[in-house]
Amino acid sequence: MRRITRIATVGIASAALALSATACGGKKSSDAAASPSESGGQKSAAIAYDIGGRGDQSFNDAAYAGLKKAETDLKIKGAEAEPTDGEGEADKVQRLTELARKGNNPVIGVGFAYAPAIKKVAPKFPNTTFGIIDDTSVTGPNVANMVFNEEQGSYLAGVAAAKASKTGTVGFIGGVEVPLIKKFEAGFAQGVKDTNPNAKVLSAYLTQPPNFDGFAKPDLGKAAAQGQLDAGADVIYAAAGLAGSGAIEAASAKGKWAIGVDSDQYNQAGLAKYKDSILTSVTKDVSDSVFNLIKSVEDGKPATGEIRYGLDKDGVGLADSNPKYKEMADVIAAVEKAKADIIAKKITVKTAP
Repeated sequence: MRRITRIATVGIASAALALSATACGGKKSSDAAASPSESGGQKSAAIAYDIGGRGDQSFNDAAYAGLKKAETDLKIKGAEAEPTDGEGEADKVQRLTELARKGNNPVIGVGFAYAPAIKKVAPKFPNTTFGIIDDTSVTGPNVANMVFNEEQGSYLAGVAAAKASKTGTVGFIGGVEVPLIKKFEAGFAQGVKDTNPNAKVLSAYLTQPPNFDGFAKPDLGKAAAQGQLDAGADVIYAAAGLAGSGAIEAASAKGKWAIGVDSDQYNQAGLAKYKDSILTSVTKDVSDSVFNLIKSVEDGKPATGEIRYGLDKDGVGLADSNPKYKEMADVIAAVEKAKADIIAKKITVKTAP
């Protein structure tokens, strides 16, 4: 069961206030954010989670880590809002509006699904900075687009998978077949093939838009991984949010390797029982992207426009927390060479399969 958003608990009262202000001929409350003094005096920042919510051991948890760091280092108050099952664009618009109205600055949408909502809400709060992770389609003078070269980190995962595989068959599982996740697939497959041209890459997507359950249901990831394992794969890389935990579970049950995504999943408490099977993880520095945007606002110089994180800035990478991975000298050497070649532009990584 997903958590109920904190914002939902005040949604009815806020809606009533908005209706009252409009009926009396006043300005809609959605047209202005509360000042720090009006919201209790303490500056605050907010994140609105993607499908799967906090506790996904991956993408959303990385964003949460950035917010917590800001609370500690910058002494701000953090606010969080969870998604609801089967929600539409109107729900996201309401969520972002409530977060901005309460005086949070910045307000960050975790995931590309927030793009249409931010396009509608950001112009109404010109003095509030809105951040969106994994999207560049919506722009504005108060919008920051935090994006990553996922294909580069995934290429390194492909190199590691090809070197670690004993069967010559590896698997990729995408949560939902959208352009963002196809970047993960493209980089991974290219890394595998550049390392071992004879290797076989099995690819599967859990759901198709507009069904986004492929980011939220571990049973779907588990079933897909079991199918690939039965077909001979001995390394499975899942870019599927919460659903990826099911793929990790399946690989662990068979004594095969799994590759995590977004966060260093070897160190995620919720995956502790499977950690020995998590060879490595493709990391995206979502945590720092959230923290850096909050800090830019606190410093009085709000970041806007495209902010890109790639291998050259350690914005993406490959985790080495598993001691077994650290013992694989040939794997590490191949990964480091590939990383250097990508940064030096000797290798251009594809963004589509």
